[in-house]
Amino acid sequence: MFMLRNVGKFLFGDSSKESIIEIPQGQLYLVRPLSVKGYSELIFKDAAASIRRTGQEFQYQLVVQRAYEEGEEELLAEEEGEDGGVEGLGSDKDEKTFLLDESLQFRTDTRQTGEKVFAWRDLSGDYGDLFEFVCDSSVKPETATLFERVALQCQYERKFRKSHENASEKDLECLSYAEEPIPDASPVPSPVLKSPTSSPVPEAAKFFPNTPKEKMGKKASGKGKAPQQEEAPTIAPPAAEQPEGLEILAHAVAELHMFDFPSGTFILQDSEVHATVSGIGNWDYWLQITGKEREWLGQPIIPDINPVFNFEFLSFIFNHYLEDGSAYSWLLRFKDLETLEHFQQGAMQALWEHLNQVKWAKTKDNDREYVLEAFQDLTMEDAAEGEEEEEEEEEEADDGRRSEHYDSDESEDDVVTRDEDGNVNSQLAVGYKHDRSFVVRGSKIGVFKHTPDNHLEFSTNISKVQTPKGKLFSPNKVMLHAEDTNMILQNSDNPNSLYRMDLEYGKVVDEWKVHDDIPVRTFAPEKKFAQMTGEQTFLGLSGNALYRIDPRLSGNKLVDDQLKQYATKNDFSAAATTEKGHIAVASNKGDIRLFDRLGINAKTLIPALGDPIIGMDVSADGRWVLATTRTYLLLIDALQKGGKNDGKLGFEKSFAKDDKPQPRRLGLTPSHVAQFQHETKAPISFTPAKFNTGLDNKETTIITATGPFIITWSLKKVLSNRKDPYSIKRYTEEVKADNFKFGSDKNLIIALPNEVNMVAKRALQKPTRESIATPSRVGAGRRSSARASYLSRNDIVNSPY
Repeated sequence: MFMLRNVGKFLFGDSSKESIIEIPQGQLYLVRPLSVKGYSELIFKDAAASIRRTGQEFQYQLVVQRAYEEGEEELLAEEEGEDGGVEGLGSDKDEKTFLLDESLQFRTDTRQTGEKVFAWRDLSGDYGDLFEFVCDSSVKPETATLFERVALQCQYERKFRKSHENASEKDLECLSYAEEPIPDASPVPSPVLKSPTSSPVPEAAKFFPNTPKEKMGKKASGKGKAPQQEEAPTIAPPAAEQPEGLEILAHAVAELHMFDFPSGTFILQDSEVHATVSGIGNWDYWLQITGKEREWLGQPIIPDINPVFNFEFLSFIFNHYLEDGSAYSWLLRFKDLETLEHFQQGAMQALWEHLNQVKWAKTKDNDREYVLEAFQDLTMEDAAEGEEEEEEEEEEADDGRRSEHYDSDESEDDVVTRDEDGNVNSQLAVGYKHDRSFVVRGSKIGVFKHTPDNHLEFSTNISKVQTPKGKLFSPNKVMLHAEDTNMILQNSDNPNSLYRMDLEYGKVVDEWKVHDDIPVRTFAPEKKFAQMTGEQTFLGLSGNALYRIDPRLSGNKLVDDQLKQYATKNDFSAAATTEKGHIAVASNKGDIRLFDRLGINAKTLIPALGDPIIGMDVSADGRWVLATTRTYLLLIDALQKGGKNDGKLGFEKSFAKDDKPQPRRLGLTPSHVAQFQHETKAPISFTPAKFNTGLDNKETTIITATGPFIITWSLKKVLSNRKDPYSIKRYTEEVKADNFKFGSDKNLIIALPNEVNMVAKRALQKPTRESIATPSRVGAGRRSSARASYLSRNDIVNSPY
């Protein structure tokens, strides 16, 4: 064992290698002992298993890759069509990855034939499902034994966030799972396994379809644990001290469930608690949950609680934060609809009054109803059995690392990914007219070409952004203009002016003074696709005014007769336009105004939920309005249905007094929010969300990011109330900016602090415990075999972006 310890240390110590250890040959099976789908399935007939680093400290992956025989790959491509082989490469068809975590219940066994078998849970499958890797008879026993030990060491590092070098044999043995034998991957008769404890299953089990039945309705004491659950369950933290309440807005009796991180399920904590929403003064409100034997939790009611109400299952789900930033997800389940509605009214009144500092009773009935509907979880449906959503074939995009100092003689060590001045990428502008993307990095701008095979190729670096008078500055907002020949830049040090950069020369050639007294807070194109034309005018916003800017005017560039200025402070924050030039304007108060043209009052005022809006987008036809707040998106249907304005948009005609736009609040589920923050220790903070766009393309997908996660929502799934409307991809660093390639929803352009990538949308996954916890290794080249290949010189393109 001493020799194994030293060998393991040697393997871990060579950090230049991505792969720590490998089993070069074997077979991968998916075994379902309790499933009606069939007992065993051969996934990869020939495969290699390896343990890899992820690029994040203390995180490792178990990777099984398919190995092709000579000519098999080409034959597969022919059989599946022109794109069949390409679509599979680097996907689940060729590689399966698993985060080495204690929840995998990784275990080993030796068959009577002498074959070594590794097995681990299928965390995304049904209860009892296992992956099994059967080593080829040519694999030496000592190699298999070392592989097992390295897997335990990796789990130790993830669990304790420290090196395995000081782990004792006892520490590693505690991580070795041996409670259940490994079933044979190919039995003659199906083995008879003991079924989980049967017990009445409450209706909420349907709400959490991946929850083993014995998990619902059992307390977290361990009495109702699944037989295979080894990792300690999440323990409820101590409750905060409750401040003195001045008024009670809501009180109800309910069941209390808490989200358990190891199992990925909600577990009943107390069958009867008292939940109270009370006012504590100065527009602050408090949620207190008390059981017969203990105080469960107390916390202020703020937007970060991410409230979701589900009337089908009589549930209220929310997040709970401690002072150290750690997050928990809780579920209150009420006895009847009347009780839930009463509690929702009080909770939403508290949140709305906290945000707006206005009494709930003073708002209009329609506005109150709008707020309540926005925070109500729609009835989510699973896809009908056998009805899989058809996805078009997508071309593969590379996650290649990009280096600024590139030439044909560049050595592999000359890959610069950081600037000495400490600047990082901050903004992204994607070209419409020409296939270019522009990335702002301090006072520099990197230019990238979109290649026909959906890669990014470095074009040039604009190294100095400076005013016509030679003063260096870092743009805080940019917009492409006039057929992508110009870029409009904003300098936060000069809020009353904008600058025009001639992209052909790569220098700022004009300073446009907008107005002496009206600053520019943000700006937007005249129409959705204006940058594809020679259109010179565009829209500008101050905190209290909306106006047109015409650079061709002498002197100040603001068009006086196309100015709408408000007497009260509206605190405008974002704007977007439709293909016809209709305008949506949002504010830091959270309201949205819809205009058909400049200089007049808005046709429609959409009420504020209270959260500041940081980004706006509109579908080309004006049907869908998309607003971004820090913790959720708001998708609003602007089409009127019924009445005298039936078929008209809210941009064109006002909604009837008793009618209102339909809001859809798009957010991460509270359990996913808790998992995100459990992994990253950072709060949810979305980048401005955008639709995919193109002259002949319908909007089908929404993109945003928070921390190291890219997230896309399928518009089709959102509108059909599907349970799984969003997909994610995690990186090792924070995503600074994101957008779609123009004309497609299949390729995403991502700016990380020091890298820029184009990635295929199909690379995103459903949010599971594993996909949330496993960061992608940026810089991974395309793989076409069962072996990992590193970036070649041709894969590395000029950029510290």
